[in-house]
Amino acid sequence: MSPTRAWLTLAVLCGINFMNFYDRQILPVVQDDIRRQWELSDRDLGLLGTAFIVLYAVVGVPLGRLADVWRRTWVLAAGVAVWSVLTAASGLASGFWSLFVCRLGVGVGEASCAPTASSLIGDLFGAERRARALAIFMLGLPLGLGISSVLSGVIAQRFGWQAAFYIPAIPGLVLALAVLYVDDSVRGLADQIAPAAEPIPFGAALRSVLARPTMWWIILSGAVHNFNTYALGTFLTSVMRRYHELERDAAGLASGLVWGIGAAGMFLAGWLGDLAFRRRVSGRLEVSCCAIALAVPFVLLGLAVPAGQPWPFAFWMVLTYAMMSAYYGTVYASIQDIIGPSLRGTAMAVYFFAMYALGAVLGPVGTGWLSDSLAARAAGLARVAVEVTADGKLLLPDRFRAIGLHQAMYVVPILCGVLVVILLAASRTVIGDRKHLLASMDASQVQS
Repeated sequence: MSPTRAWLTLAVLCGINFMNFYDRQILPVVQDDIRRQWELSDRDLGLLGTAFIVLYAVVGVPLGRLADVWRRTWVLAAGVAVWSVLTAASGLASGFWSLFVCRLGVGVGEASCAPTASSLIGDLFGAERRARALAIFMLGLPLGLGISSVLSGVIAQRFGWQAAFYIPAIPGLVLALAVLYVDDSVRGLADQIAPAAEPIPFGAALRSVLARPTMWWIILSGAVHNFNTYALGTFLTSVMRRYHELERDAAGLASGLVWGIGAAGMFLAGWLGDLAFRRRVSGRLEVSCCAIALAVPFVLLGLAVPAGQPWPFAFWMVLTYAMMSAYYGTVYASIQDIIGPSLRGTAMAVYFFAMYALGAVLGPVGTGWLSDSLAARAAGLARVAVEVTADGKLLLPDRFRAIGLHQAMYVVPILCGVLVVILLAASRTVIGDRKHLLASMDASQVQS
């Protein structure tokens, strides 16, 4: 494939990933309106925020395997169409459980995106350019979150929260059609490896992926990192509204700036990761490790900002997210540094299973539960009488909800510290795993 077509394909994939995360961010922007209308707790919001991930994690494994053995553009087009339609259906929900079911369906569609697109990118760009290409693809994450934070808030302010779910279905369906015209590159093209004559059986493929020690460290890192990113993605706008007293549209704008400006860290890390990889195989993981370490003091400084001062808080959160976003291009490229082309869809699906089944599910729910507990504790310390509903929910004043959520956010710097240790361990095993892949590539060339 020509370089021009490769970059055009990457642009389409980036657009799909943009809509992937745009659609996910609608709920966090409007969730306080839903909470008040339906009298929900933060734990309920956490469940809504992760409902689609339950099926996302489970369905992602067979879809990732399908990406290794079938036409990848067809898998991706079907997934984009499904999640776009069900995002629009979320605006028609009449209560908690109908919205819950819609979010489950969105998860089925979105599970097709990352394994399929990552596999395609691996065949479009060689190892020395792959971190930058994957970083560009992953720009869809912060840009989708950022623009959705702003636009969804504006749309909800003017037309009601339901309308925020309807509009993104249109560009989503357009991109579903566009990806059908993308070339599905020959597997192994960028690595100059002859494609496998026959698909590897699923059991053997899974064993081969998990035989690499670095994959275990990367899988663990994904669970920890996704806990943090989904905790922030679910509750950052709510912190702006409750603790720093911003109106809905201003809170959406502040959150959008965090995601949008912070995206610069992702691209910079991809570029640095490729440079570091040329010096040594562990370079990409070392870049990610250093960036996450820098995120710890930034988020602590942000949480130290007094209540009612949203813009200093947003400044530190921009720096925090810039460092946290360095994870994506560098770590995703590291997976492809140790896994061959015929197994990359499976590897990404297994990685995403743990990343979402553990991190993304537990992040919003765990943080929401912690927020509720700390809010109740704050009310108890203030000796405020708390009303309990028939189903056992605490009706707490908003000022205690603000305190509880702010205190719950301290889980983020703690887990960033844990993530640094995990990435450091992965950087020590990646050298041997890379040698193993290169040796198997040489053997494949001899056999062909």
